[in-house]
Amino acid sequence: MVSGAATHVRGKKTLARTILGFVDKGVVNAVLVIVAIFWLVPTLGLFLSSLRTVGDSASSGWWTIFTTPAQLTIENYANLLANPTITGSFWNTILIAVPTTIFVVIFGALAGYAFAWLTFPGRDWLLIVVIVLLAVPLQVALIPLARMFGTLGIFGSIFGVILFHVAFGLPFAIFLLRNFFTQIPAELLEAARIDGASDWRIFVQVILPLGGPAIASLAIFQFLWTWNDMLVALIFTDSGSQPLTVAIQSQLRQFGSNIDVLSAGAFLSMIVPLIVFFAFQRFFVQALLAGSQK
Repeated sequence: MVSGAATHVRGKKTLARTILGFVDKGVVNAVLVIVAIFWLVPTLGLFLSSLRTVGDSASSGWWTIFTTPAQLTIENYANLLANPTITGSFWNTILIAVPTTIFVVIFGALAGYAFAWLTFPGRDWLLIVVIVLLAVPLQVALIPLARMFGTLGIFGSIFGVILFHVAFGLPFAIFLLRNFFTQIPAELLEAARIDGASDWRIFVQVILPLGGPAIASLAIFQFLWTWNDMLVALIFTDSGSQPLTVAIQSQLRQFGSNIDVLSAGAFLSMIVPLIVFFAFQRFFVQALLAGSQK
């Protein structure tokens, strides 16, 4: 009886507790609003700058567009899309980022399942090798792989860039998915094996559906990293295979004051990753919550 009374007292919602709860939520919301503003203002400024002419950009800041909306124009984007270098590099970026993401997800999921639930000779040592590869800097492989790709005849091609990104994306993919797959209850796999399911069927019908959030998170990370990459693309591509990041950088080198092309190209390069992230963010949140509930 005393315990019940104590529980009632602790659970009673008083005015002071209501005020404290509101203050706590208010502080959190205020911090989130401040962070959102610091993140959105540069993005908004870049977008509005891409909608202004060179003369307007040279004479005033992008914020003046709120007082003189007549500055708005889509001429910059029309000129950008009429530039064969920019449009070609945009498609090259898609041809690099999409296959790389698909290959990393497929091979990473297969290897993650093998390391999590299959028994084979040297499994633990191979997993240690994968973990060690996570610490290998990307820069140490640039020259050796450039020489090897030149010998194989794929240096400067889209295939070579894809191969590089897949090789360096797999250790993280395997490690991430292996850790997530180990959280799946072993009883489910045992029940599937009792029903006569093969390892491939278990992988397709049990592992993939339950591992969907982690796989989607991996796909987001890999796509964003590949889409925004410039170092690898700058070294391993030529004029016919360069992605959008390299094309924008070359425009900056050739036309240092060409703000209309640079702002529109930069926003075009940024908007696709944003769309991908916001389209799949619910899977990303599910993966974080699943990991926190272990």
